[in-house]
Amino acid sequence: MKVILTVDVKGSGKKGDVVNVADGYAKNYLLKNKLAILADKVALEQNKEQKNSKAYHEEQERQKALKIKQELENKDIFLTIKCGENGKLFGSITTKEISLELEKLGYKIDKRKIELNSPIKSIGNFAIIIKLYPNITTKINLLVSQS
Repeated sequence: MKVILTVDVKGSGKKGDVVNVADGYAKNYLLKNKLAILADKVALEQNKEQKNSKAYHEEQERQKALKIKQELENKDIFLTIKCGENGKLFGSITTKEISLELEKLGYKIDKRKIELNSPIKSIGNFAIIIKLYPNITTKINLLVSQS
């Protein structure tokens, strides 16, 4: 029996997949627990439209990420911070502070997408990698100075 999965089902497939399963498994488990719907002509057409819509939105997100990458590529971000003797910071600069600074420039980037190799605890220049989308990253320069 052909069914369209409405959620990910371990051993059968992912949401939106059209799978061929045993009649008993489909009737007594998948359909009964609303994990799948019967794959008739109307349901197959709706599934196709949903997949096309999802692909379109993903492409829009990818294009947006490419645009941001082009704008941010090797851009300099300036942070002034209180320091102690020898240019050592009180605490460290976090991804949240970098995200807030980018937001002031007009780029809304989640702090979890900013990658720091090690904590920033001194003044100087640092290369920061930002993951904008899967397989799309950009590099910015963070210039930390004493206030």
